[in-house]
Amino acid sequence: MAGGIGSRFWPMSTQKFPKQFQDILGVGRTMIQQTYDRISKVIPKEQIFVITNKEYVALSHQQLPEVPEENIVGEPLMKNTAACNLYMANKIAEINPDATMIVLPADHLILKEDVFLEKVELAFELASKHDYLVTLGITPTRPDTGYGYIQFVEKKGSEYFKVKTFTEKPILEIAQSFLESGDFLWNAGIFVWNVKSIHHAFELYLPEMMQHFMACEYNSEKENSCIETIYPKVQKISIDNGILEKAKNVYVIPSDLGWSDLGTWTSVYENTEKDENGNAVKLKHLLTYNAKGNVIRLKNNNKAVIIDGLENYIIVDTDKALLICPRDNDQLIKDYVLDLKSFKKGEKFM
Repeated sequence: MAGGIGSRFWPMSTQKFPKQFQDILGVGRTMIQQTYDRISKVIPKEQIFVITNKEYVALSHQQLPEVPEENIVGEPLMKNTAACNLYMANKIAEINPDATMIVLPADHLILKEDVFLEKVELAFELASKHDYLVTLGITPTRPDTGYGYIQFVEKKGSEYFKVKTFTEKPILEIAQSFLESGDFLWNAGIFVWNVKSIHHAFELYLPEMMQHFMACEYNSEKENSCIETIYPKVQKISIDNGILEKAKNVYVIPSDLGWSDLGTWTSVYENTEKDENGNAVKLKHLLTYNAKGNVIRLKNNNKAVIIDGLENYIIVDTDKALLICPRDNDQLIKDYVLDLKSFKKGEKFM
């Protein structure tokens, strides 16, 4: 899944060039390329599909030339994750009605790839043999309101557990109680299911959406025009709210993956190598004085930079914008972007 616009990573991530197509961590591969590198170790390239906004189809193909061009699918509208999951399940089922598929966000960091592949193999085994909707869960380290939470029913000696409740992005007080209880995991947004199991779930919980999508002929010349017609009618809802919170056959595999959804500049800071002053920076010509704990990203690495007296700041410079704000305010970046749009239109800037 590669359709988001990554507004919390402004100004590096923009609507025309969002974060999944950026080398956010400065490792030489973009986020979508790293996701492809990881899963291509167990899935042949001919069986890897990308679903994105139609605006990013050419960009996806440019960054992933190994993936067959017909496997890169563009959505005409952003309808959250339920619609794109059903769309791709239908396309895959048309090729193989018994297929088991994995759903991966294109912009997540996974440091422990061997563990990831091991857990994926287990998930495929479970989903191919049982009518299970399988997800990978991460042990929470803080009461984060940006993640979904999975409560599980523990069964000693097992590698996977039945899900009791599935809650998407709770308020802070509830997230804190989840953390304290000890029987909750973060939802990593990685799902494995057989196409028949997920179709059955849509029939039960999102029947109207299922009816809309069943009207199309997949992997045919008529597909695109049909999808263009039905998408305005389709409900905008996440797979979490639409299916997983309601389904009774969801199972979770606890997984220590070195995982982050890289949702904010602070998460980039936490997952980037730092200099002796704790600055997350990869620049050739940087002088710092009394500067600690900063995230520093410049498009032009040949530019000379001097930073004096800043502590725990985000500093991002691109061709068109400069962001300087406290790391504690990284959740406000979406608001900055909205205010900037108003400012550009000549409206009052606050």
